[in-house]
Amino acid sequence: MGKDVSRLRRVSEQIRRELAELIQLELKDPRIGLVTLTDVEVTPDYSHAKIYFTLLGNVENISHAQDALAHASGFLRSQLAKRMDIRQTPQLHFIYDTSVERGVTLSKLIDNAVAEDVARNRGGTDGAAQDS
Repeated sequence: MGKDVSRLRRVSEQIRRELAELIQLELKDPRIGLVTLTDVEVTPDYSHAKIYFTLLGNVENISHAQDALAHASGFLRSQLAKRMDIRQTPQLHFIYDTSVERGVTLSKLIDNAVAEDVARNRGGTDGAAQDS
């Protein structure tokens, strides 16, 4: 079982690297823009792969980029089959990765909470010093 998980992880990583190169060098669709592949999850039978991506630019372009990637998935799959030595090349499903946006939002919330806490503590310390 451990070998299967390890192999699946290695295959997923190789798919991510190969697809990143193919998207950057081979696809000419302007709707795709600056795409970064963040993760690939392959099913244990290698029949499907979820490819998570982020996009630099406007949030409105996400659906256009996802449509363009879905449209190019057949081409990408055939190129992947030529580059990789696996029995079955998985069907590719592109999914926008929201984890980066969530991370930025949480980071801003934490920064705001810390700033409010510091401001509150300064105000309380100054007030106590004035009362003495």
